[in-house]
Amino acid sequence: MFECKRCGSCCKGESTVSLSKVEISRIAKFLNLSESEFLEKYTTKKGNFRIEMKVKKGFCIFFDRKKRLCKIHPVKPEKCKEWPLIPAIFEDEESFKIIQNSCLALKGLNWEQLKFFKNLHK
Repeated sequence: MFECKRCGSCCKGESTVSLSKVEISRIAKFLNLSESEFLEKYTTKKGNFRIEMKVKKGFCIFFDRKKRLCKIHPVKPEKCKEWPLIPAIFEDEESFKIIQNSCLALKGLNWEQLKFFKNLHK
């Protein structure tokens, strides 16, 4: 049903996903960095509490544009793992269409097929 097309659309934009403390620790360990080194080199703080990965040339800093893959794939954040099948996509047809427009892998799918898929995975 869903197969990533490696288009990079999910990694593109002016911001990235928020990182939890667990994700910060896991990614830092994967990169053989201390948490403070990781935070300084790869993240940016938004507001008082939100920490995101930096954006480089319009993409998440960990998106490899040549290979069209995530450089931290084994430890990427939960929100990245869920995309595009995040809870909002199942809320209504309008939400589905908004998300569908940002993901090539969903282009051939319609709302009825998505609802069927959701029922299979309850």
